[in-house]
Order: sequence, then structure tokens, then C-alpha cells
Amino acid sequence: MDIIFDIETVGCNLKDLSETQQEYLLRYTEKERDEELRTEKREEAERYLSLYPFTAKLVAVGMLNTQSENSLILFEGDDSWENEEKNISYMGMPEEEMLERFWEYIKKADKVVTFNGRHFDIPFLVLRSAKLKIKPSINLIKNRFDKKKHIDLLEMFTFYGLTRKFNLDFYCQAFEIDSPKSHGVTGMDVKDLYNAGRIKEVATYCGNDIKSTYELYDIWKNFLDI
Repeated sequence: MDIIFDIETVGCNLKDLSETQQEYLLRYTEKERDEELRTEKREEAERYLSLYPFTAKLVAVGMLNTQSENSLILFEGDDSWENEEKNISYMGMPEEEMLERFWEYIKKADKVVTFNGRHFDIPFLVLRSAKLKIKPSINLIKNRFDKKKHIDLLEMFTFYGLTRKFNLDFYCQAFEIDSPKSHGVTGMDVKDLYNAGRIKEVATYCGNDIKSTYELYDIWKNFLDI
């Protein structure tokens, strides 16, 4: 079986970092003389905190089994529920348990499929696991051109960087796939939703993400995997 997966992360507040860490992250921002540009760069630096495993945490990880077409969404929380119509189960738990379960499930897969997973999802999961003293069960970052264990659809649709990169929403619209953004939530909304206590909406968005990725994977398998 193959497993499609995607993660959602939320960055910490810049003020929660040490003084030297803040200085490092803002080292170019503070050199900007124009006050308006300096504010813009500072806001950008704060948004980027959600991308780094040392300044952000995992708040949801979704996995779709291509054999059964069932999905499991692990998210930070204590609720659990099912969407039987879409074959999705949602399970709330602490971040450490999310990571442990992810590595437990993923080692059983013949292959994993991501969208930009080589450059974001997998390095984040590996380094975040190390920070929390959790050892990954499998190495998913090997030879960039080896598709035996991991297929990064962004690599496939750009032919390893030969053509322009587009985001998942753009590819979905191009191939007439239901985009996760069509449900009213984007990746830019995740931190605000999380801070507002609307973690269930983040989990639902993650479920929509892996479904769209699965359909894009079908396009690749049927028409581009030559």
C-alpha cells in the first residue's frame, strides 16, 4: 500500500524565543532603514516561524491509505470523530504521540507520497522528532531521483525543477481536481485558526489536503509515470 501524507504546523511567537535567537532571525530585518519595509520584513520573519521545526510544532498530520482509500488525521487535541461519508477518522492527541504514531504507520507503507515533502514535510518531521527525542522509523530522504520509497509530486510535476513550480491549489485547478482551498481555508489560515481554538478546522483542512494530493497522484500515475 502507498500512503499519502501532509502536515500542518504552527509557529511560536517571536517573543518566546531567546534574545540571541530573535537577533539571528531578524539580523537582516533590523538593518532596513525604511520603517514600513522593516515592519513588513518583521511580519514575514514571524510568518516563517511556522516552517522551522525548532520554532514551530506539529499540530496535524494526515495519512491516506491508497489501497483502502481510508484517511486518518492525527491532530493536537482530545476529541475524536469520524466522517463516514468521506472515510476519514480524526484522532486528537499530544504532539509527541502524533509523531510516534506517524512513524509507526509509515514504516508499514510500500511507498509514501507527498507534495513538496522532500523540501518541507519530511525534514520537518525528522528534525521535530529529534527535538522531542523520538527516533524516525525509516529514512525517507535518500537519493532525490529514487522513487522506490518516496514520491514527491512537486518534483514529478516539475521534472525535478526543469519547469516552473506551482502550489497544490494551482495544480488542482489545472487538472480539475477539488482544491483544499475551495473549502474556505488555506495554509495561511492555519495559525490563526489554531490560536482561535479552531483546531478541528485545521484537522479538516489537512484531510482535504491529502485527498487532493491523492487525486493529483492518480493523474501522475495514469499520465506522467512513463
